[in-house]
Amino acid sequence: MDRLLITGGRQLSGAVEISGAKNAALPLMASTILCKGETLLRNIPNLKDIKTMSEVLANMGAAITVEGSCLRINTDTLLNKEAPYELVKTMRASVLTLGPMVARFGCAKVSLPGGCAIGARPINLHLMGLEKMGAKITLSKGYVVAKAKRLKGATIFCDISTVTGTENLMMAAALAKGRTIIENAAREPEVEDLANALNKMGAKIAGIGSSVIEIEGVDELHPVDYAIIPDRIETGTFISIAGITGSNLLIKNCRYDHILAIVEKLRETGITITQEEDGLRVIGPPPGTLRPADVKTMPFPGFPTDMQAQFIALTSLAAGTSIVKETIFENRYMHVAELRRMGANIEIEDNIATVRGVEKLIGAPVMATDLRASASLVVAALAAEGETVIDRIYHLDRGYEKIEDKISNLGGNITRVKGGRA
Repeated sequence: MDRLLITGGRQLSGAVEISGAKNAALPLMASTILCKGETLLRNIPNLKDIKTMSEVLANMGAAITVEGSCLRINTDTLLNKEAPYELVKTMRASVLTLGPMVARFGCAKVSLPGGCAIGARPINLHLMGLEKMGAKITLSKGYVVAKAKRLKGATIFCDISTVTGTENLMMAAALAKGRTIIENAAREPEVEDLANALNKMGAKIAGIGSSVIEIEGVDELHPVDYAIIPDRIETGTFISIAGITGSNLLIKNCRYDHILAIVEKLRETGITITQEEDGLRVIGPPPGTLRPADVKTMPFPGFPTDMQAQFIALTSLAAGTSIVKETIFENRYMHVAELRRMGANIEIEDNIATVRGVEKLIGAPVMATDLRASASLVVAALAAEGETVIDRIYHLDRGYEKIEDKISNLGGNITRVKGGRA
């Protein structure tokens, strides 16, 4: 497996371009199932998860062409209505093919999903919603099979705010007969981006960006040319990097309105963040002057769970104690043990992390356990004394496009080593 070698302690400088949002790209790729013809998706990041979703669609018969940061997806030849275990086991977002397939073809067979091991993320709300829309759901040998002659509009209340659940049901409802109302819908920018793209395809979706989404089903959709939003979590990660290294960075191609909660919290730690014509100017405080801050992860527009690990890495060098409360996933502190190996002082009790800032972190061999844990180790390593070796960075490759190149271009000492121990 590949490893990253990082020698920390350097101030970085320059500009970094944020890639397109993986969590916006994946549902948009799945949405192409809803129509015939060729869709052009722009600003697509070059990531492992994108390649996996491409393989899922190709396995169903789609023709996919990569042109730089653009994907051409032609769904005229879709035949196979199955998303197999071999592909779905590596990426939970593959379940997003379920709603579009049953909506367009009346039948779908999708393996139960995999992905990062950060806690239980059941798809019961996806299935409940499809059943309310008239689909017959069966579970067999690890697969979900959904059948319906044509889905019908329904009122669906989600017990918890679910991003992929909202996306799956919204796509299914786009071709259903009648009106569907999704209550307690997820409000994340990636959900909003999907809704905007669907409307451009000919869907009739109202309430975009709110917790109540109304979809009036149409008979057919058409392919589009659409550019996805920038990745707000990558933006937050680079703000954290600037903060922990005391660096001056210009972060380009980002959406300030998508990161308000992140910006507010990271400013509390002493990071200066200002809007400029070309992006966000981020200036970290001098070493040893980071301030502690408390945070509670929440669905959007709150502080995102996908930034929790990076926040803990950042505040591990703050002059004081920070309290972090994780409310989204019950098993999302696996990075803490690795940060402790670098000298961080972090205690976990139930879903609360108490982070007592230390004077310095020391480079050490560490292991990535999931996508955002990987990012937190990179953040910490860039500030640590000496060399840090991060193993199992295939997690990192699922969500960050060429992160080592971006950091190197800013003056960071980071190298990818091919192969190595597991």
